[in-house]
Amino acid sequence: MKYDIIIIGAGLGGLISGAKLAKEGKSVLLIEQHSKPGGCATTFERKGFTFEVGLHEMDGPSARDMKNRIFTELDVFGNVEFLKVPEFYHFVNDRVDITVPHDPSTAATLLKMKFPGETAGIDAYFNQLLNTKRKNAGEEPPDQSVGNYLDSIITNEDLKLVLLGNLGYFHDDPYSISLAYYSVAQGSYYNGAASFIKGGSQKLSDYLASYIEKHNGKVLLNHLVTGFLADNGKLTGVTFRNTKGQMQEVNGNEIISNSSMASLADILPQNLSDNLKSVIKNYKPGASLLSIYLAFRNNLKTIGHRHYSTFFFNNSIKSLADIYKNNKGDFKNRSFTFVDYGQLDSGLAPEGKSVGAVCCIDYCTDWETLSRADYLAKKKEVTEIFIRRLENYIPGISNEIEYYEAGTPLTVKRYTLNPDGAVYGFARSPGLPPIDTSSLPENLHFASAWGKTGGGFSGAIYSGYLCAMNILRKRK
Repeated sequence: MKYDIIIIGAGLGGLISGAKLAKEGKSVLLIEQHSKPGGCATTFERKGFTFEVGLHEMDGPSARDMKNRIFTELDVFGNVEFLKVPEFYHFVNDRVDITVPHDPSTAATLLKMKFPGETAGIDAYFNQLLNTKRKNAGEEPPDQSVGNYLDSIITNEDLKLVLLGNLGYFHDDPYSISLAYYSVAQGSYYNGAASFIKGGSQKLSDYLASYIEKHNGKVLLNHLVTGFLADNGKLTGVTFRNTKGQMQEVNGNEIISNSSMASLADILPQNLSDNLKSVIKNYKPGASLLSIYLAFRNNLKTIGHRHYSTFFFNNSIKSLADIYKNNKGDFKNRSFTFVDYGQLDSGLAPEGKSVGAVCCIDYCTDWETLSRADYLAKKKEVTEIFIRRLENYIPGISNEIEYYEAGTPLTVKRYTLNPDGAVYGFARSPGLPPIDTSSLPENLHFASAWGKTGGGFSGAIYSGYLCAMNILRKRK
């Protein structure tokens, strides 16, 4: 059988593009190497608990958010429940303890009370975030790093740290992330608040996969695309294998890559592989994450915990310049995030119990040279380090732990095939131009966090929908 559309990878970009194209009557085949759809938008089960792999909070969806249009069109709201997150984030270091709300006006007022000498800088920061889309690019100065921008408008180092409390949602270093990119991403949280998907992000991924199939598409799990069919320079299909190593091939008019561009380059015909590698040679994968999944025998409200997401900054971080060094440093001092899903009716735990997660920026280089035995020993050691550190902030929490499990950057790499276990696609450096794919076949398209819209759940969703729309316009 020949399909209108073949999609490589069932991350959110692939799922959204497939759902939209299937809705428009195109025959869709989606091929995914993992046993479940979703990429980083997945969950797993242990001992009656459901653990969220990737989603802490999704910006919006709000009335002005393109996800609202996409989810409405695909009837997501009628099948997936979104829970409003009660606050943006809680920030703690040895000098500051503050909860930042989603409402920008309230947040600005609170920050001005906490840092009374920085009123002008706070106003400038929120103006930058809230009015990004209205700015005329031709009148704006060249893109710069977030760190350089904050240094130019604010003098209090702790205020800068508070404003970048959730920097780990996007990148690992304030001096190498684009202000333009950050402003759109962070501004979306302030413009439209944030949500968590009840039952975990797998609910959204499973729904989108079922939507494709209900509209006469096909989703193949546990199958890995290994190469391409080509004729006169045009891609005509793909080859793939199942878990038993049995090879198959299928033809398609249009091919969408939801995989990383580096992974795609490895399986393209040689001339196209060389072209793509040349295109992305100046683009570097972003950071990865270490995640420790925790199951609690009680809701943590019973021991007095009240915050959904808390960013604990190590006391060694005195300025923005210390953030990247800390992310590369010893786990005993590395800053981390704790997410307490029990602050919501998350649907992740049995009645009266709850789950949470500790996350920190991490890299494959911390793990990839270890033997299997040393790898497991280090996972155990690092997990125990973070549990002890969490106990210092939330006394009594260690006694509530019923089960725990850790995932490293190598875990991310294993299940997503992303180079370096990157969770946000390419690092978004200041002034980095859009990726030019004009040297590639016109029927090869991209829908993922590695594309123009960037990483995160929203970036992947936008990428998938825009990819589908481009194909539909092309075919018309």
